[in-house]
Amino acid sequence: MKGLLKFITCGSVDDGKSTLIGHILYDAKLIYADQEKALELDSKVGSRNGDIDYSLLLDGLMAEREQGITIDVAYRYFTTDRRSFIVADTPGHEEYTRNMAVGASFADLAVILIDASQGVLVQTRRHARICKLMGIRHFVFAVNKMDLVSYSEARFNEIAEQIDRLKTELSLENIQIIPLSATEGDNVTVKSKNIPWYNGVPLLEYLESVDVSTSEEEQGFYMPVQRVCRPNHTFRGFQGQIESGTVSVGDEIVTLPSNEKARVKQILLTDKNVEAAFKGQPVTITLDKEVDVSRGCVIAKEANLAPYQKLTISALWMDDEPLTVGKDYLVKLGTKTISGIVTKIEYAVDVNTGEHIPVDTLSKNGIAVCKLLLAEPIAADLFANHKTLGELILIDRVTNMTSACGVVEKVSQKGTPGANRASFKQGSLEARGDIFEEFYYDTASLNVLKYQPVRETYTVGDSIPLQGDSYSYPNSFDIIVLRDSVAVTVRSGVITSITSTDSYQYDGVPVVNGRGFEVLADSNEKVRQFLSEYKQLSDINDSQFFAKWVKFDTYRKIVIKNL
Repeated sequence: MKGLLKFITCGSVDDGKSTLIGHILYDAKLIYADQEKALELDSKVGSRNGDIDYSLLLDGLMAEREQGITIDVAYRYFTTDRRSFIVADTPGHEEYTRNMAVGASFADLAVILIDASQGVLVQTRRHARICKLMGIRHFVFAVNKMDLVSYSEARFNEIAEQIDRLKTELSLENIQIIPLSATEGDNVTVKSKNIPWYNGVPLLEYLESVDVSTSEEEQGFYMPVQRVCRPNHTFRGFQGQIESGTVSVGDEIVTLPSNEKARVKQILLTDKNVEAAFKGQPVTITLDKEVDVSRGCVIAKEANLAPYQKLTISALWMDDEPLTVGKDYLVKLGTKTISGIVTKIEYAVDVNTGEHIPVDTLSKNGIAVCKLLLAEPIAADLFANHKTLGELILIDRVTNMTSACGVVEKVSQKGTPGANRASFKQGSLEARGDIFEEFYYDTASLNVLKYQPVRETYTVGDSIPLQGDSYSYPNSFDIIVLRDSVAVTVRSGVITSITSTDSYQYDGVPVVNGRGFEVLADSNEKVRQFLSEYKQLSDINDSQFFAKWVKFDTYRKIVIKNL
């Protein structure tokens, strides 16, 4: 038996999507006797003069039955002797395009229905474009209602030419064109005698045999972190699902966006220790050192990933309110949710012709290529390279509604790789130099954005920059980098020592944390309390802890700058 096939039915309104799936379930004896009886009874008061209305198997909402259209996405699971299926029957009406996009996001294959009497319509093109946008690579164009055109081969060939032009326009891969009649059952589950000129297989047989697997594996290992597990102060595990590759105990990994390196100390699959784990498994990973990782970060190995702040995306706009440049949205990418704005609409796409149209705004159901600026760099990549880190949604911050879905087409890196970022190093001790981060208020996004300029790695005896656009430190002060358990002493602008926090002694000078914020500790006892409370945290980003112990604006300010 072949593996599970996840597919959707889509196309223009009243093309027969629900009827098609209902007929497959009915003919293949994939419904229970009571469902069959209920279907026959419901059909007696339906729109087909007592004939079975197969769409009723999927259209369950009263509004759907009253209007004779699909509104919500209907999911069905069924199994034949050759394969298991999950099908999403999606609405065809333009008003419910967002519902269709939700269904497309999970599918490996799209069955796009076309009314033989109508041909390829605008909504057909829109749905095909959305399926392409969502990464679907396999398409079946089901030319439905062949009975209404007297099973005309000439009419089928006309539509096949329209589909071929659409294939070229959208660069579609792996397409199959099947003439059928969903109501009459022609070429649905068995080959039709009414269409002798068609030499291919019926739809169900094709779905049972099609190979949707791909040899294009994503590069390397990566796992978006869903949760930091901290049951006690001695255990800190990073939980998530492996999206690509394998990881083994002892492997060197990199954390993003912090760009720290560490080795895998332990891998837990549920509550069992394993030596290795692979794609699709939910795991808990512990590391051999403390790292700056929280929900939304990524653990990777040989995946060629990096943090990015500026993205170019292809997006489907779903909101009733039009998209306007400069509005602040929540961006959900992978397991990360972060503030971001659309800084520019490069062009909208004419759904009918594919033409690129310059626009300043985007209305509901429109498709456009946009520039997106995030509040800070996050792990992201092109959708074509790493799917999970290349697909996103925009969420309205007020209504909490999904405003758009899209994929990453281009990335622009802001900041530097871990090897070049500012840091302090002495022997085996290393700490991040986040005190050199600049804080800018972006007048376009109306957000405070962090920028990490290119710096050196500093060691004992080196002079450090005490002044920046947004920071000004005294000539002598101490730096406690909590995440790395490292203390750095600076006297007259020169690093005099780099030690572990365990051996650090307060010396009467100002103390800042790794971000450059003042630590509210003016004695050795308070410093020890500060360090002790940090070690007890279940979440290293605990807001109450930092509200108690640090002050932002002593040595820092926010600079207004158009980024």
